[in-house]
Amino acid sequence: MSKVDLHIHSTASDGRYSPQEIVRKAVGLGLEVIALADHDSVDGIVPALEEARRLNQLQFIPAVEISTDVPSGEVHVLGYFIDYTSKELAAALDRFRYSREGRAQGMITRLAELGIHISWARVREIAGSGTVARPHIAQAMLEKGYISSIKEAFDKYIARDGPAYVEREKMTPVEVVKLILRNRGIAVMAHPFFVPEPEAMIAELKAAGMAGIEA
Repeated sequence: MSKVDLHIHSTASDGRYSPQEIVRKAVGLGLEVIALADHDSVDGIVPALEEARRLNQLQFIPAVEISTDVPSGEVHVLGYFIDYTSKELAAALDRFRYSREGRAQGMITRLAELGIHISWARVREIAGSGTVARPHIAQAMLEKGYISSIKEAFDKYIARDGPAYVEREKMTPVEVVKLILRNRGIAVMAHPFFVPEPEAMIAELKAAGMAGIEA
């Protein structure tokens, strides 16, 4: 049986390792197939693909994980074999990226109102070249001693119902499935156990062209 990992994040979004490091670590672990599926970003695909070709020891699948919004929560949709050179996809992801940065700045303001003072400059520095996301805010809070773990930041402050949470621009799950299909990708629902009312959502997305559900 092949050893695979089809849901990996890099520093292009909220991961710990660079795209190249991920490929090297995957080879070291004996993985045969991997997919780089960063949150709302395909920026890591080219460097990861180049490293995979250089090492020539595993199959690399270009992918993306796009966050969508529903009234009772979030649904994340994975797009495998996506056309990462697509201008339409790039434009959509750019909108999400700018929205994430605006949302992050809004969260920093709300945290300050709660007596938690972290700087946008430090959050941006933690994110590096990747898209700013809530784990980067949590890391800045951890560094300043306001929390004892990343989980605590989410549980107390920046989860969806938290006092510092700020919404951002998102597409609906059906819109994202159609976006993935238009760009030659295969749409798969990510972590279905966290999806509100999963059976109804699965039926709706299947009708829109979704091909699978993450195990």
